Amino acid sequence: MIELKDIEVKFKERMIFECVNLHVQAKTSLAIIGPSGSGKSVLLKLIAGLIWPSHGEVKVNSEKVSMLFQKNALFDSYTLLENLLVPLAETIGIHGEEAIERSMVMLTAVGLDQSAKLYPDEISGGMQKRLGIARALIIEPEVILYDEPTAGLDPITSRSIADLMIKLQEMNKTTMVMVTNDLQRAYQVADLIAFCDHKNINVIGTPEELKNTNDTELRRFIYSNALGSNS
Repeated sequence: MIELKDIEVKFKERMIFECVNLHVQAKTSLAIIGPSGSGKSVLLKLIAGLIWPSHGEVKVNSEKVSMLFQKNALFDSYTLLENLLVPLAETIGIHGEEAIERSMVMLTAVGLDQSAKLYPDEISGGMQKRLGIARALIIEPEVILYDEPTAGLDPITSRSIADLMIKLQEMNKTTMVMVTNDLQRAYQVADLIAFCDHKNINVIGTPEELKNTNDTELRRFIYSNALGSNS
């Protein structure tokens, strides 16, 4: 579904990536982990077509790609329902009663149907994250990209958001790529995990293979992440 071939990304004089190769199979979930500033979000923007590589080729075998940004990027002056109506109208041209019906089905799927007439600043951070996921999925994308979907959430809410992501991926048969610094959520959600560091990215394998890695840099990252989660 997704292929990055010989990717180089350079911003002015700063090299972000050099010779990155990545393949993501359809209907699978990949988590990308790594230190802050290692370029994880840049990879998502490459896949989404928001930025272009300095060299190399990005192939996405789908015309429908949707992305949940780290800050959710909700429309504050629109109700929860209206936040879903906008992408339906502007992206796939669905209006009126059909759009309302589709939006209410999605709000129900994420547990927000009783809050449809509220505004984003009237709901909790976890509910805002669920709304962001609903809005990303309302156009029925084949590829869904998540940028730190559980950042800033408490552990219980974080787990519930991850459970929701798994449920919706299975329901919609989407291909999922998630950037996260939360290893527990990566273990929970991903079929495969990739480690982003030193201007490159390496697919490590399954969560179990990641936990048993002998890679020094990766083990250091896992250890520092565990320290951070306990602080």
